[in-house]
Amino acid sequence: MANFQKLTPRGEDYSKWYNELVVKADLAEQSAVRGCMVIKPYGYAIWETIQQELDRRFKAKGVKNAYFPLLIPKSFLSREAEHVEGFAKECAVVTHHRLMNDPNGKGVVVDPNAKLEEELIIRPTSETIIWSTYKNWISSYRDLPILCNQWCNVMRWEMRTRLFLRTAEFLWQEGHTAHATKEEAEDFAREMLDVYSDFAESVMAIPVVKGVKSPNERFAGALNTYCIEAMMQDGKALQAGTSHFLGQNFAKSFDVQFLSNENKYEYVWATSWGVSTRLMGALIMTHSDDNGLVLPPHLAPIQVVFVPIFKTQEQLDAIMARVNPICDALKAKGIRLKVDSSEKSTPGFKFADYELKGVPVRLAMGGRDLENGTIEVARRDTLTKETLSLEGIEDVIVKLLEEIQANCYKKALDYRLAKTRICDSYEEFKTEIQKGGFLLCHWDGTQETEEKIKAETKATIRCIPLDDMPGFPKEPGRCMVTGRPSARRVVFALSY
Repeated sequence: MANFQKLTPRGEDYSKWYNELVVKADLAEQSAVRGCMVIKPYGYAIWETIQQELDRRFKAKGVKNAYFPLLIPKSFLSREAEHVEGFAKECAVVTHHRLMNDPNGKGVVVDPNAKLEEELIIRPTSETIIWSTYKNWISSYRDLPILCNQWCNVMRWEMRTRLFLRTAEFLWQEGHTAHATKEEAEDFAREMLDVYSDFAESVMAIPVVKGVKSPNERFAGALNTYCIEAMMQDGKALQAGTSHFLGQNFAKSFDVQFLSNENKYEYVWATSWGVSTRLMGALIMTHSDDNGLVLPPHLAPIQVVFVPIFKTQEQLDAIMARVNPICDALKAKGIRLKVDSSEKSTPGFKFADYELKGVPVRLAMGGRDLENGTIEVARRDTLTKETLSLEGIEDVIVKLLEEIQANCYKKALDYRLAKTRICDSYEEFKTEIQKGGFLLCHWDGTQETEEKIKAETKATIRCIPLDDMPGFPKEPGRCMVTGRPSARRVVFALSY
């Protein structure tokens, strides 16, 4: 059962509010393994919906799912210099393949005779193992493109963790594609960024900024990293998804060549792209309030819950006889509906539980409603309720769900717009960045200036907005730090 001790208000301690909400809403909890989490059934149901929605979009692009090994030979990571440098400090290493009973009778120990000839790395990402495999799959231009994705877990050793946002082991999808031309690969990387953007906005109701990372922030081994950046309610940015143009780096590292239609051997062009359970953190921090989760209907595992209020079995039977046709009609329309007629808890407890868990619409009917032909309809996003006629209620609820979805997005977008501002002075920047939000500033394009800003303010360049992003003007100017020419404003923020 849920714990209904009040959440710490967001305005008092945002981090504590988040940590409490994840646990009290039954999304996840810490595990016995340091740095790793247990995703509980309700939390996993949300992740499953994310998977299903994204998987459908991937397959519409011609992507097929596959699975590649969890363990990667250490030598594979050494083949791409930037890649190994980017991940070396986060790698968990398998050195032995067997345990044995402790000769001193103290449980089990590692068998010293079972040392591996080559250590194996628990995948932090799969570019190397996948490209070693693609070498066996590709010989001719007729074998291209290869569009693969895998849903799996990865491990990046983290000592300071927070549920969903940063854990040593997390779940994700990683797409890896191989192409005959540079243009085709770059176009596909941008296509997948658009898939992520559409999903974030239309399903998660999270407005995002599409952009490209600065060279200092791009993925290790990539020529370009495209990203979607979201703003949380505390004004911090969260990277919600990335799509990388890898060029020919990994093809050259693993000697993946193909015979072109001009009868010449050429290296393959590559992309990789992924989102993770970090999206769960984005979902919570974008929409939820001091009463608990607020879930956009398109993503909610339970979109509508019906709670009958009854004193006797006969009264329950009468209520259900009236409501069952409505429930059946809603389910036939594809609505994810739950009927909670259990007697383990009071209606008031149930109301609080479903509010905490962010169910978008709650229906309730008691004896008086039964007599009057009415039903109580409560919406989670505004915490308002009204009593409506049962006549045509199915269409009313379907329309209401779309209203809630749109309202979740509008509220988040209005917040982002209010917290996005232009800044031209570095002295002003140092003050303004601590207030949170996106600051649109000119930057001279150098790593030195970017690192200076990060060291002095902890702010990073979240992205260089793409040209089709409204509200992010492409105008030349001068760097706020050095005064050197700047081609356009970039997005700075504090971030998770």
